[in-house]
Amino acid sequence: MAESTRPGPADPDAANCRAASPAAEKRRAQQSTMGHCFKKVTLTKPTFCHSCSDFVWGLIGFLCEVCNFMCHEKCLKTLRAVCSCMAPTQVQVPVAHCFGPAGQKKRFCCVCRKQTEGSTALRCEVCELHVHADCAAFSCADCRCCHLDQNLQQESLQHQWREGDPASARCEFCRRSCGSSEVLSGLRCEWCSVTSHASCCHHLPAECALGRLRSMMLPPPCVRLQSRNFSKMQCYRISESGSQDRDNWDEAEPAAAAPRELQSAAPETSKLVIKVFDGDDALRRGFFRLVPSCRGVKNEEVEAALRAFYLPGESHHFDLENVGAVQRHHSDNFQNQNAGDARMLRAKLRRDDVIKVHAAWSRSSAASVEVSETSTAASVLSDVLLQLDRQGEDASSFSLQEVCMSSKQVQRQTLSPQEKMLDKLQEIRKLSLRQMNQTRFYVVQNQNPVVQVGLLISGLSPLLTKEEYCGLLEEHLDFKGHLVTLTHFYEAQGAVALQISCFAEAERIYMLAKDTTISNKTLTSLVIPEIQCQKLGDAVCPLLVFVNPKSGGLKGRELLHSFRKLLNPHQVFDITNGGPLAGLHAFREVPRFRVLVCGGDGTVGWVLGVLETVRHKLVCREPPIGIVPLGTGNDLARILRWGPGYGGDDPHHILASVDEADEVQMDRWTILLDAQDVSEDGTDGGVLEPPKIVQMNNYFGLGIDAELSLDFHLAREGEPDKFTSRFHNKGVYVKVGLQKISRSRSLHKELQLQVDKQPVPLPNIEGLIFINIPSWGSGADLWGSEADGRFSRPRIDDGLLEVVGVTGVVHMGQVQSGLRCGIRIAQGSYIRLIVSKELPVQVDGEPWLQAPGHIIISAAGPKVLRIGPAGPDAQEVQTEAEEVSIQQRRTLRQSVLQRRGTLTGPDRTGPPVLPLQLLPAGGRDGPVQFR
Repeated sequence: MAESTRPGPADPDAANCRAASPAAEKRRAQQSTMGHCFKKVTLTKPTFCHSCSDFVWGLIGFLCEVCNFMCHEKCLKTLRAVCSCMAPTQVQVPVAHCFGPAGQKKRFCCVCRKQTEGSTALRCEVCELHVHADCAAFSCADCRCCHLDQNLQQESLQHQWREGDPASARCEFCRRSCGSSEVLSGLRCEWCSVTSHASCCHHLPAECALGRLRSMMLPPPCVRLQSRNFSKMQCYRISESGSQDRDNWDEAEPAAAAPRELQSAAPETSKLVIKVFDGDDALRRGFFRLVPSCRGVKNEEVEAALRAFYLPGESHHFDLENVGAVQRHHSDNFQNQNAGDARMLRAKLRRDDVIKVHAAWSRSSAASVEVSETSTAASVLSDVLLQLDRQGEDASSFSLQEVCMSSKQVQRQTLSPQEKMLDKLQEIRKLSLRQMNQTRFYVVQNQNPVVQVGLLISGLSPLLTKEEYCGLLEEHLDFKGHLVTLTHFYEAQGAVALQISCFAEAERIYMLAKDTTISNKTLTSLVIPEIQCQKLGDAVCPLLVFVNPKSGGLKGRELLHSFRKLLNPHQVFDITNGGPLAGLHAFREVPRFRVLVCGGDGTVGWVLGVLETVRHKLVCREPPIGIVPLGTGNDLARILRWGPGYGGDDPHHILASVDEADEVQMDRWTILLDAQDVSEDGTDGGVLEPPKIVQMNNYFGLGIDAELSLDFHLAREGEPDKFTSRFHNKGVYVKVGLQKISRSRSLHKELQLQVDKQPVPLPNIEGLIFINIPSWGSGADLWGSEADGRFSRPRIDDGLLEVVGVTGVVHMGQVQSGLRCGIRIAQGSYIRLIVSKELPVQVDGEPWLQAPGHIIISAAGPKVLRIGPAGPDAQEVQTEAEEVSIQQRRTLRQSVLQRRGTLTGPDRTGPPVLPLQLLPAGGRDGPVQFR
């Protein structure tokens, strides 16, 4: 097949320099369909049609010389997929993309249709767009419209089609296969995931119903965000650290913007190439394309230049002008003695032209108007209103707006009524022909909307008064009081929400806050959307998603990207960028919603801790919470049947499981740590440090258990790049444990324990653990499963904590292997500890060194609702697991005892229950959500 493997504007054979006869030009024009310029090619390898996705049988195919679109001869008659040069004409609502580095999966560039490869590929963080870095400048602003602002007006939510279906996709209309893993084929709606052939999609209803996930989706018409002066990266709270290089793809060095086969082929052959610029702006920035030089055939050079820049139009409307010597630093990276002169691709001057003007209030309304040297914006506006049947309205209440639909940024400019339209078009063409191809005009109604930009400023000192917060912001941000209103104060989090009535002031405060440091802590500023709850349907329960991209290696980042594509990105929050407060503040007025936390137990505890402090400011005070386990232990996810860890499951399946999940209640506990100098008789001395309060969900440990967690934590903080897999993390735990296997510490001599106000003697132990769930240390059952007349059967919602001791590292290893359980000490709802020496402690896997003093554990308000895949509740599953596995555990233990002798130690309570994480996820034994 006449097709190259590099990304570029056309097949190499299409660049052959041969004289084009008038008859050949006529045939080429006749073969032009939907902007494509097809030619017959001889196929030399297996090839698939980009239109129907079927195999191209025989030796003849039709290849577009501009975008490399390949199809059967029979598909030419029903072709509806437009060429890349015509893509701007298909944009419904111009929305810029948020480019980031592409993943590792096989994808195809939406511009040149070649497979993306290497580290230079880019993808949009919000939609399914994938491009090469040197093709990104030729893509247009056709991203998903996820909210409404004063510029975007929608009658209803329509399908947002994106080309590229998986091989298993079926057309919604004809039910035939419409996807392929070999080529870019088929269409997929980025809201409802409906797939279709390009030739069949017009048979489907235009309105989108949001598909399977509509009950948890935040519909775009319900989200309002006035985003002028803010980039899409800022609107969607996408971290911009390290993105400067890829944000400057349109300012790439000249060699990066050149077709690659010309760079490699030119030194090896005598073929001359020329550097072509598409306007003054490209010349200033050194952005050029390399095209073959056809000596004596100027028309062929113009055609090749148009193809290189993905520009529509006939070659006789353009000309190549000599630029002269190009600045040396523009060509340092392309050293080729055969390189010809630099040329400028110019559009020939016209005495008249035709422009298409779109109506801002309707997607389907547009008018074509002829413009001449005397035409002004006012005269064009009158002609447009006449064609749109609005001639009876006052023309002064409308304006003509120029919109540049660059893929990186959508720029709008209102034209003055006296501006000459023909001069305006020539000015844009002189600046950049690419920009002219990506520019359209709108007629808009003049309005004075009320500006309301919401910002959340965090990073302030916690627990200050409202007056102190106002004083700090006025001192460091110098905001104008008549433009800024402080609407919400989150004292426990050190955050303040602002409502700003001026775009310029909002941008200034946003940028200034990011560079401001108060009390040695840099502030964080986030743009917060407004959710119009009155537009939410009764059947809609939006899902608020928090993702920790640093958890689970690269899996956290991939989940974050997938959830942004499957849901509205305004309901998906990167927890490392501003914490959980931003999402909870955005959803504060939503009457009913669920929460999905993607991370380890520490991330879940972080979200629950913030939720506890702001619960009284939410309309939905007890949202159910689900988990996608990305951490090392994931004990909470195990007992809720979400599994021991995320294994790369389909994100769409995860969201469907959340939608079908059951709800169970779970206890939550508050720990008060009051550090004081305690004497040997238990009396209090001086205060060592201010008391602090933490929330506990899973377990609280003192002694050897917390010491191992602290050593692991310090090792991970020292070299975070090495801790990217659960296997490595657990290996480090084992290594740390072996180092302390012979260490002895009489913990029972350093603690005094009271349970429900009754003193409890402690046995000779090295670690004391208070557990709220039947999973500890990556799935081990520390309490055990055998009945004990002294204690009631543990439940996650019984209002009781189980107190367990371990004798050392060996004992902990035996618990992990299922050979023993911990030493049962007590059960109770109110715990009081007196610590006489500094001890390592850990809460839900987060360790630190605790000074001596008092520790009080008590119930923390209402029980938390947790969610998990549909099935029986957690207690029923635990009972079933015990009945099935208790005999298996006994058999395993007896076989080990026969080989190694009787176990020593004070615990004789029998083997623990089969770890719950071994139960299959989904169906009857699927996960459970929790509150």
